[in-house]
Amino acid sequence: MTATLHREEPSYLTAEPGLWSWFTTRDHKRIAILYAIAITGFFLVGGIAAALMRAELATPEGDVLSAEAYNKTFSLHGIVMVWFFLIPSIPNTLGNFLLPLMIGARDLAFPRLNLWSWYVYIVGGVFTVAMLLAGGVDTGWTFYTPLSSIFSNTHVVLAVVGVFVVGFSSIFTAINFIVTVHTMRAPGMHWFRMPLFVWAMYATSLVMVLATPVLTATLALIGLERLFGVGIFDPALGGDPLLFQHLFWFYSHPAVYIMVLPAMGVTSELITCFARKRIFGYRFMAWSIMGIAGLGFLVWGHHMFVSGQSMYASMVFSILSYFVAVPSAIKVFNWTATLHNGHISFEAPMLYAIGFVGLFMLGGLTGLFLAATALDVHLTDTYFVIAHFHYIMVGGSVMAFLGGIHFWWPKITGRLYPEAWARFAAILMFFGFNLTFFPQYLLGIGGMPRRYHDYPEQYLLLNVLSSAGASILAVAYLLPLCYLTWSVFNGRRAPPNPWQASGLEWITTSPPPKHNFRRTPVVDFEAYDYEQESTR
Repeated sequence: MTATLHREEPSYLTAEPGLWSWFTTRDHKRIAILYAIAITGFFLVGGIAAALMRAELATPEGDVLSAEAYNKTFSLHGIVMVWFFLIPSIPNTLGNFLLPLMIGARDLAFPRLNLWSWYVYIVGGVFTVAMLLAGGVDTGWTFYTPLSSIFSNTHVVLAVVGVFVVGFSSIFTAINFIVTVHTMRAPGMHWFRMPLFVWAMYATSLVMVLATPVLTATLALIGLERLFGVGIFDPALGGDPLLFQHLFWFYSHPAVYIMVLPAMGVTSELITCFARKRIFGYRFMAWSIMGIAGLGFLVWGHHMFVSGQSMYASMVFSILSYFVAVPSAIKVFNWTATLHNGHISFEAPMLYAIGFVGLFMLGGLTGLFLAATALDVHLTDTYFVIAHFHYIMVGGSVMAFLGGIHFWWPKITGRLYPEAWARFAAILMFFGFNLTFFPQYLLGIGGMPRRYHDYPEQYLLLNVLSSAGASILAVAYLLPLCYLTWSVFNGRRAPPNPWQASGLEWITTSPPPKHNFRRTPVVDFEAYDYEQESTR
């Protein structure tokens, strides 16, 4: 790999002065920063809602929130965290910043579209959050009919409009990534020389482009039925409420992989760097990413085992759900094999990556319980489902997201963060997360239903443990915000490659110049080849 560093050229942070230059920028790196700031704000809103819920559930009585307020609070939490944090978190921040750098491009294929995607995201997000805080919605993040289309007296249509709008942001970003990967790779960067993070972004983008329009159409149908009485989901008007679930989960199960595939890509980069080894079974890893993305479209019905769908359909969806475990298991086995006999160092990004693998394994294994039709009958709509979802989406994906933020922070900002604090935060987060959500597996097995703001005394101890863990987890989430902000102003200057990592993004300056590379790099060896990289 050959490239020329140009240290005299100003970085993307200083190339264009003034606040207006940020709001009109077409630089993918600046747009990634804009996304990161917005996503952090939405995460804080969703986190505050979660804290209110755990405060309510610390006692059996409904003494903090009324039943109506609790319904609106968990709906606020779910809508904000799923649509405005988890889905865009890694693709729109790390993906936006890194994908062109990793393939040797000067920018994304459509810079203006990239900026428009951020504005669409902001408009949809601010509108939705303002509506949720002003009036609220009580349907949960799934907008299940007929509650959402007939019975709810809250601002369902306004919430649906906000999510509808933000879906276009995802589509714009996905189109940009797909075209960039196909047309703008550096000379020598063929498909099986791409970093696994790029494979993950590519697969995620395909899912976004193919699945998001289904959600968009489904939300539009809710609005039509609610506003104009068109019989789509209401049985009284000739509609079918089960149709909504089929349409919604056809998008929303692939959306699980919109959240977790980027996390897998990040984890692959971290483990290979801090094990100082090539990824074990690179091609298997790449194909397993694509396999997960493809199989994700075939298993939506496992969310509907108790909905009244055909017994035979449930059997087929159960079998297909087990098939999804195969490419996921390949990734865990290959990460483990990469660590075997590696020269492992436990910097903060590596601790986050190991935390992701542990939480993803536990969440994935409990997903197999839910894929079994007989067990699912008992566990559906209990706290077991809450725990499973959060182990994958929050524990796993957020651990990987923060691991990636720490890993590429020196490249993004040109500054180093305090390593001791970062390690402490990673360990505290892993402990706090397990204390928060593992008791919820036991609550679910014991039969406690989700979405209840009061409960019998028999569930008190486990709920107290869960609420105590949530307080620890909140501290663990706030710590990186504090010391990373501090590092921007006071951290030591970062060299171009502080981790001695392999990859095109590490051959340019920290932070990179506006156009990434002074000359287009030429790739002449495969990704993750640390032996060849160390000789250059």
